[in-house]
Amino acid sequence: FLGGCSFDEHYNNCGYSVALGTNGFTWEQINTWEKPTMDPAVPTGSFMMVNSSGRASGQKAHLLLPTLKENDTHCIDFHYYLSSRDRSSPGSLNVYVKVNGGPQGNPIWNVSGVVTEGWVKAELAISTFWPHFYQVIFESVSLKGHPGYIAVDEVRVLAHPCRKAPHFLRLQNVEVNVGQNATFQCIAGGKWSQHDKLWLQQWNGRDTALMVTRVVNHRRFSATVSVADTSQRSISKYRCVIRSDGGSGVSNYAELIVKEPPTPIAPPELLAVGATYLWIKPNANSIIGDGPIILKEVEYRTTTGNWAETHIVDSPNYKLWHLDPDVEYEIRVLLTRPGEGGTGPPGPPLTTRTKCADPVHGPQNVEVVDIRSRQLTLQWEPFGYAVTRCHSYNLTVQYQYVFNQQKFEAEELIQTSSHYTLRGLRPFMTIRLRLALSNPEGKMESEELVVQTEEDVPGPVPLESIQGGPFEEKIYVQWKPPNETNGIITLYEITYKAVGSLDPSADLSSQRGKIFKLRNETHHLFVGLYPGTTYSFTIKASTVKGFGPPITTRIATKISAPSMPEYDTDSPLNETDTTITVMLKPAQSRGAPVSVYQLVVKEEKLQKARRAADIIECFSVPVSYKNASSLDSPHYFAAELKPINLPVTQPFTVGDNKTYNGYWNAPLSPLKSYSIYFQALSKANGVSPEIIKVGSVHMTTSVLIGRQQVTTRNPPSLLSTGDYQQQDILYTERNTRVRINLIVFCFLFLFWIFCPSDWLSIFRRNAYSYSYYLHSSQCFRGLSVFYRTRKLAKKQKETQTSTQREMGPVAASDKTSTKLSAVHKEEAFSSSCQDVNGFTSPSPCSFSVQSKTLQSKSLLNSYYSGESLFCLPIFKTDSSHGEMSQPTLTIQTHPYRSCEPVEMSYPRGQFQPAIRVADLLQHITQMKRGQGYGFKEEYEALPEGQTASWDTAKEDENRNKNRYGNIIS
Repeated sequence: FLGGCSFDEHYNNCGYSVALGTNGFTWEQINTWEKPTMDPAVPTGSFMMVNSSGRASGQKAHLLLPTLKENDTHCIDFHYYLSSRDRSSPGSLNVYVKVNGGPQGNPIWNVSGVVTEGWVKAELAISTFWPHFYQVIFESVSLKGHPGYIAVDEVRVLAHPCRKAPHFLRLQNVEVNVGQNATFQCIAGGKWSQHDKLWLQQWNGRDTALMVTRVVNHRRFSATVSVADTSQRSISKYRCVIRSDGGSGVSNYAELIVKEPPTPIAPPELLAVGATYLWIKPNANSIIGDGPIILKEVEYRTTTGNWAETHIVDSPNYKLWHLDPDVEYEIRVLLTRPGEGGTGPPGPPLTTRTKCADPVHGPQNVEVVDIRSRQLTLQWEPFGYAVTRCHSYNLTVQYQYVFNQQKFEAEELIQTSSHYTLRGLRPFMTIRLRLALSNPEGKMESEELVVQTEEDVPGPVPLESIQGGPFEEKIYVQWKPPNETNGIITLYEITYKAVGSLDPSADLSSQRGKIFKLRNETHHLFVGLYPGTTYSFTIKASTVKGFGPPITTRIATKISAPSMPEYDTDSPLNETDTTITVMLKPAQSRGAPVSVYQLVVKEEKLQKARRAADIIECFSVPVSYKNASSLDSPHYFAAELKPINLPVTQPFTVGDNKTYNGYWNAPLSPLKSYSIYFQALSKANGVSPEIIKVGSVHMTTSVLIGRQQVTTRNPPSLLSTGDYQQQDILYTERNTRVRINLIVFCFLFLFWIFCPSDWLSIFRRNAYSYSYYLHSSQCFRGLSVFYRTRKLAKKQKETQTSTQREMGPVAASDKTSTKLSAVHKEEAFSSSCQDVNGFTSPSPCSFSVQSKTLQSKSLLNSYYSGESLFCLPIFKTDSSHGEMSQPTLTIQTHPYRSCEPVEMSYPRGQFQPAIRVADLLQHITQMKRGQGYGFKEEYEALPEGQTASWDTAKEDENRNKNRYGNIIS
């Protein structure tokens, strides 16, 4: 057979070859028959041999057999010989089997460390068949210091199995997945000996020791060898090798194929999302690793969880269901190839979140645990994801209430879990509220609660609502409830005190107080005040929670006319033909200090004596003696005195021919009748427009009878200095009228003799005040009538008793009246002799003066230097209103304005004192003089025609509204 050689001929003829070793160490063909040797260590015959003498260790020489392509079982045997002179091992002999021109690998048979006793036979059972081929290589390895010979002879290739070396059956390829153990099963024919050595030899020469050997029968045994080198994808070759006493057996090479399990390249595709499901497409067409794919699986898990579930996919699309709402899931695809460990790692993840689902229910067990005036504390049953079904949700409180007939709605976000305090509410308010649980998919509400907040202290009384109506000794104040009552108003507290007065001598220490008004009383009349004084009013409202913040305003009373003193004596101090001495007493200031005293002399006409005797006047227009004639004035100012000139009661002579503060006190004419008046003026300094009050008293009346004078009332006088004036002017005027005066005097003298009682009743009456009130537009105008004093004692007593009876209702009704009225804007004059407390004032006249309304402005400016003494209207009213209404009061920082409020002294339906018929003419004259205060304006202020039926007018409550009845009554 090819491959055998006896080496009788040259080895080249057998197809053998020799590879030259290191430093000439090589195989040599020896034939001792042709060339004998004398070395006894060299065997005889023809053979191949290497001489290891003098060689370094590890030198190799190779003898290469021809390449064999066998197709059937065969055996290779050979003889080997190892010898040396010193009986030591000359080296080692190795046999290699190189398959398919591959690597030489490791020896399958070797011998070393021994010397043989002659030639020894060995067998090689090689199980490599066509189409594979192999080559046997003999390798000798030298050993330094061990000279000797290594020889090989009689190499045969036999066509039958080896007798001692086992033959391997076909070794099968093994395919495993990465990371799995690979196991080769080597099955050999022959007998197994425990001395046999079996191992697995790798293509690159790496050997793996035997793991398990099992005898199948007496002709077969098997061995299992595990290969652990499967950590990565690869293909490698392994064969089984056994060494026995008779030689070695070697199997064919089998492949170990390590496959990588498949993994998808792309994540699964998301098709649809729901609250509890996800539709996906696995995307398993593009993979990394080895196929074939025999199984597709979907693995999903939550991104925050530690669990995972795997579902087998048997369709192109797959639906994951029974998922949790609003949860983020991570979805991967698993692919599996055949073999253990064929499931590859999960592919790239698809991270997606399910939708939220509607809440299961709204907040439950909602209750209000704390109620206060401006806040509510709510509490409810805690809930979690099982109720919300969404990690992103809002819990809000929705509430609404009605305030001032307007509906207010609001919503607040709740951040806490089981309780919340709702702040910023309005006190004493009915509030409807509910909790709402909402997420992006739906909303659930709790049951509605209806609660009411507690009361709180009220807000301040609106400053603009406080209105004051000032009088001289009273102030009427009204206000409105606070804009924010914050509950039920139970009480109002009004504190007042005087903060300043125009009268520096006023004692204001007692001018303070505090009152309380019920919730339905939003007005009050403060009495007993001091004129010309500014009062501070502090108002605050109260609920059951207490008083609210106070609000303060200032209102000032009006100044009052100076109070003229009473005169006790019944006779003048002295009388002459041209003078009369009277006693002047200082007036008492009321609200403002007395600025000046004025002495007025009025000439009385005899034909008007009776009517004029009943009138006492205030003289607002200053007329000097010189101007009286040119102006046809019946009176003139005889003197003007400063308060410092009248510190105490002092006498003063009228007609002393002196000048007092620019006024000539001219001598009186013995042929004329005079009335002497003494008046005091008070002015509110620093007020615009200026307010001047005049208090006047009728001092005396001088009537000439023959050459004597009859004088009534107390004649006052005052010490003063002045320049003496020439009397020529006086006597010139007297001479021109002397004859007329004598005739008048004689007539009056005869009349006085024959009618003494009637004459005295005219000139000797005490001064009293009767008020006649005329309804005009919206205001009541008071006209005071004065008549002369001094009558008989008996008549005086009867008159006083009668007057007190008549004036009684005036004082009584004044204290309870809260009605205010006003006069027409065009009214220029108003006077009253009854003071604001309801009793007759000793001062007969009172004026409010404003310079811009004077008709003779130039004349007053020349005397008062800008101060106006002309009587002004105290109230202003809108003439378009035809009936009485509640006046509109305005808060004033100072009480003095062009119009002053005056209270109505007599309520409707009550008794009013009667007015003498003899006085009615004088009243009408006063009204005509008032320019806008007469009957004509009264009718013009009322609407035309009948405004209601006569039956309606006859009702008691409408009696005062009847235009005709009002005027007559």
